[in-house]
Amino acid sequence: MPFIHRDEATTHETHGARFVSYVHSGTGGQELAAWRVEVPAGTAAPAHTISQEEVFYLLSGRLRLTISGVSADLAVGDAAVAPPGSELRVTNSFDQPAHLWVTTRTGLRARLADGSTITPPWAQ
Repeated sequence: MPFIHRDEATTHETHGARFVSYVHSGTGGQELAAWRVEVPAGTAAPAHTISQEEVFYLLSGRLRLTISGVSADLAVGDAAVAPPGSELRVTNSFDQPAHLWVTTRTGLRARLADGSTITPPWAQ
């Protein structure tokens, strides 16, 4: 299925953020997964280590992204690349929600600080 309309997207909520999944194996993505993540103001997601590269593009708002200890405040139009094995931390300490477009290869896994592993359904 080459086209995914917004009413076909699947929404998942975790760690205070909303993940709106468009491209994944269930919608025809054989190699890539892509989603929009909505991060409310005042949200700090837990640090997690990713199994594969992720690319981030800020659609609206502002956001602090930390990749393996290096932080940057992103504004609309900014992008970032997190390599496999890097630790990510997403923080929105600003007064408006932020919206990101994220892309990775299907099959992404994330390890949390407590050692547990999650397999995000929006990236499968």
